[in-house]
Amino acid sequence: MAVVRMKDIARELGVSVVTVSKALRNHDDISEETRAKVLQRMRDLNYRPNLAARALVTGRSFIVGFVVPGLLHSFFGQVAKGLTNVFRKKGYGLVISTSEEEPELEQQEIEQLLARQVDALIVASTQSSFESFRRIEEHSVPYVLIDRHLEGLTANFVGVDDQSVGIMATEHLIQCGCKRIAFVYGTSLSPALGRLEGYRRALDKHGIEIRPEYVRAHDDTGDATDAAAYASMKDLLTLPEPPDGVFGFNDQYAVNAMKATLDAGLRIPEDVAFIGSGNIQHADFLRVPLTTIDQNSISIGERAAKIALAMIESKTPITAKTVLLEPRLVVRQSSMRSPRQ
Repeated sequence: MAVVRMKDIARELGVSVVTVSKALRNHDDISEETRAKVLQRMRDLNYRPNLAARALVTGRSFIVGFVVPGLLHSFFGQVAKGLTNVFRKKGYGLVISTSEEEPELEQQEIEQLLARQVDALIVASTQSSFESFRRIEEHSVPYVLIDRHLEGLTANFVGVDDQSVGIMATEHLIQCGCKRIAFVYGTSLSPALGRLEGYRRALDKHGIEIRPEYVRAHDDTGDATDAAAYASMKDLLTLPEPPDGVFGFNDQYAVNAMKATLDAGLRIPEDVAFIGSGNIQHADFLRVPLTTIDQNSISIGERAAKIALAMIESKTPITAKTVLLEPRLVVRQSSMRSPRQ
């Protein structure tokens, strides 16, 4: 069977090869009628673009790299959905790499993606230094940070205001009648540190003592966070005055703390109320549906993708911007207690 080429489609339809290329890339300066005709003829002829040839002509791979700590929990999966919603329409593919919360592995994954000549990178970083990002800049590859930012690095960032998340979550527990509120988090993560500050500000605003024994931090990463959050909660329950409310800096921490509470024979939310952050998929299917802060994960992906595309297509450098989306409280059973309790 003969290979169908762009110029064959262009000749059949009486348009230029450039028009066919623009239809394939969903370019916005051709009419919808022309685009529809071109795409239909491509389907009829089972046309498959030669990506290697296109890369030689355009100087682009039409691939974007997405580096995440992991995909076990759904937050980054939802971000990936948002990225794909935008990139697919422009003819870009998404390659996902996981760092397993290991900075050295993240650097290796970034190097691999740079070697594949990706057109841009979207990164939820585990780094504490700027080295990897200086390497990206040396390759003149646009990048956007999501969810986690590096203090002092001038870069595009899309996420939420983590202090606002901390304030919103803590004030919700206070409004539910909680007086002894614990915070369980991972020390090395910028979202956790911002949420810790919000937690402290909310308690101070309401005249509630910030008790050091209620603030539990650890550096465990990956799957180890499950055991760490579970152990932290078990220890909190042994205090002379155990907490009556717990804010897990993300849903993963909150879910494992809830499991420890239920295993101890206590009731949620009557004995201990819980809130997390991230609004993971199926949080309402849990044994006790989890109250959480929705971070607009799909929108984070969409906004990051639009920034990356603008940088790819711009002939001049674009000033780095920070986009903070509004968090939203999602109330479920884990915090539905009477303020009198």
